[in-house]
Amino acid sequence: MTTAPEVPDILSPEFAADPYAVYSAYRAEAPLLWHEPMQSYIVSRYEDVARVFKDPVFTTANYDWQLEPVHGRTILQLSGREHAVRRALVAPAFRGSELESRFLPVIERNSAELIDAFRKDGRVDLVSQYSTHFPIRVIVDMLGLDRADHARFQKWYTSIIAFLGNLTQDPEVAAAGERTRVELAEYMIPIIRERRANLGDDLLSTLCAAEIDGTAMSDEDIKSFVSLLLAAGGETTDKAISAVLMNLLAHPDQLAAVRADRTLVPRAFAETLRFTPPVHMIMRQPAEDVEIAGGTVEAGRTVTALIGAANRDPGRYAHPDSFDIFRDDLSADTAFSAAADHLAFALGRHFCVGALLAKTEVEVGLNQLLDAMPDVRFADGYTPAEQGLFTRGPAELPLVFTPAA
Repeated sequence: MTTAPEVPDILSPEFAADPYAVYSAYRAEAPLLWHEPMQSYIVSRYEDVARVFKDPVFTTANYDWQLEPVHGRTILQLSGREHAVRRALVAPAFRGSELESRFLPVIERNSAELIDAFRKDGRVDLVSQYSTHFPIRVIVDMLGLDRADHARFQKWYTSIIAFLGNLTQDPEVAAAGERTRVELAEYMIPIIRERRANLGDDLLSTLCAAEIDGTAMSDEDIKSFVSLLLAAGGETTDKAISAVLMNLLAHPDQLAAVRADRTLVPRAFAETLRFTPPVHMIMRQPAEDVEIAGGTVEAGRTVTALIGAANRDPGRYAHPDSFDIFRDDLSADTAFSAAADHLAFALGRHFCVGALLAKTEVEVGLNQLLDAMPDVRFADGYTPAEQGLFTRGPAELPLVFTPAA
């Protein structure tokens, strides 16, 4: 185990500027690193990160302090049968057939409305004008909530993400996140109670009515799931859809291939999840002492699993620092299931329940964007860049194009 500062610190400006170079040093020189400020062990190699996600000894008890202050108690904190039942209650709404029949029109409409606002302009900052808003609007509409409250949910989403990425423990960010929990509860609980009495054909009604073996979700369960959905469902798509287009524009031959054959869109998304994942780290907490990465992690200690490092491990992928939608060591067929061979959605029993929702949103969004911007290119002077630590993606993506006829 490495404890001395032989490698750049995860909270340093050097890391923020280019985490991928630092990840390489971690994998080679410090595969198990104790980080004192975060009070966490860090693992970075593919096999170790995958084990942290799949081995039951690594629990989600860390979410009691990491997530509960902002979300309330969520499905991610449950285990055993309790977790299995709660997951079974929510999962059907995010499966392919349900998405196709009920929510695909919602996704298509929201994407088109956002594109309509700039499709004739010939220029757009894709992040501020499209990506940041698209998944949150979809979630609000899927839930059957008031479209006039899109801006309110956008504010809550921003606050939740800031709280989750608050690795330096900024007290103002923490306080804002806790206020968001209160505000979201005050908004959602009365709506949940009204919806129970008047079920409709929306996701919130589905959650209210869901029952397995006499177990149903409480009002608090549903509110917490909505909060979690805003963060997990919003952040993945927000960061990913900008990153997919950024990566393709940086590789014009691959962009041309996707334009010519839209069945390649899932491959472009899967490779983006590997190459520039929206979520760079997920934490776990072992229930007992465990040997990993050449050292010992004590029971109850936090382990930070670096997805961004594992997804570029040369021991798992050929030419890992190259973006290649045609690579043969990453399957698009399984990339959005628990059998994925990238780690962007985690693995095991806590594999992201909304992976197919993210896939559908990115496929719809990217296809509509390519149709609206037939010759899209980076604006003059723009150099592709990412920003963020816990989650990461383009802070802006200024594009120019000739409006489609």
